[in-house]
Amino acid sequence: MHTTYFYAAALLYAVCALLPLRQGGLIAAGTSLAWLLHAGALWFNMQAPGGVRLGFAVMLSAALWVSVAAYLVENRNFALDGLRRMVLPCAAVAAALPAVFPGVVFQLKGQSPAFGWHIAVAVLAYSTLTIAAFHAVLMALQEARLHARSPAPARWLGRSLDQLPALLTMEKLLFRLIGIGFILLTLTVLSGVVFSEQLFGAALKWDHKTVFALLSWLLFGALLAGRRWKGWRGKMALRFTLAGFATLVLAYVGSRFVFEVVLHRAVA
Repeated sequence: MHTTYFYAAALLYAVCALLPLRQGGLIAAGTSLAWLLHAGALWFNMQAPGGVRLGFAVMLSAALWVSVAAYLVENRNFALDGLRRMVLPCAAVAAALPAVFPGVVFQLKGQSPAFGWHIAVAVLAYSTLTIAAFHAVLMALQEARLHARSPAPARWLGRSLDQLPALLTMEKLLFRLIGIGFILLTLTVLSGVVFSEQLFGAALKWDHKTVFALLSWLLFGALLAGRRWKGWRGKMALRFTLAGFATLVLAYVGSRFVFEVVLHRAVA
């Protein structure tokens, strides 16, 4: 049943991404329904006897599910139709992925009850920084359009970019998201140290996941510090945001994709 929910959510996301802005009520209702279907599908898919189902597709799908929620909340306060044009197509793909790549069951027997919170915080960190990356891309496109000598006719994404808030407002939203995401990522890293010691007998297991997660944490931390003491903004902020997000993707989703799809190894 949850497979049907995944595909239904993906279809609704895709339709809502293509609807014109004047259909605002229909877009909001359709996106909300898709989000609820997506939530139900994730819940039933991740439930497993004695454990929880994890994998690159589940994590990516959950991250985009939270990102859609962030879009729905932000769009109530700001005109962010350009964000819809970017988030919903990605959410449509991500919603369908767990139906194709179900992942593996990670047994929770013997694990601390707090391990579930570690997974939840990790998903929230991924999700918040994912929506921050979408914001960064939108800002780059918005800035390029503003500085173009002869902007292309406003079509589809162009019209949405023209209706975005001012760049300064977008920048404030971006750093608010990065600040929240950095706190969540810090909690993820710290709780990961605790569970690494329980599972492997060492505070840190120096594998690719740990290295990329710490590198992402350092990049976002450096960006916030540079913003605070050096006044970093504009292209510098966008480069750090996208670099930090890219390394974060490689930390779990990218590495698990290689293990599960390329190498066919069942790694939780």
